[in-house]
Amino acid sequence: MHELSVCQSIIDQVTEVAEKHHGSCVDKIYLQVGPLSGVEPKLLQSAFPLARVNSVASHAELIIHSSPVQVVCSSCGSVTLTTANRLVCGSCGDWQTRLLSGDQLLLERVELHQQH
Repeated sequence: MHELSVCQSIIDQVTEVAEKHHGSCVDKIYLQVGPLSGVEPKLLQSAFPLARVNSVASHAELIIHSSPVQVVCSSCGSVTLTTANRLVCGSCGDWQTRLLSGDQLLLERVELHQQH
């Protein structure tokens, strides 16, 4: 399962954040996942409990926010929201667009307890 390896990478990043900030345990992990990221949020949620075992995030909650698909049009310059399977300009309908968001898998925030 691809999502399990993604979760393990997230746990590695979270562990680094916790160590850097002297965190004893992680409470919440916030991710931003775009529909074009190649990752299925439901599968991430199901793989997360396996990945967090014996880590600083062993009891952490994974909170996933979906990011919109946004493009900029090369013809008219408009920035519009669109769908993952139709990357056209929402203003003029042109297909000559550049993706601005919707393909990201981003660790947004980590909530943790600090060691004293």
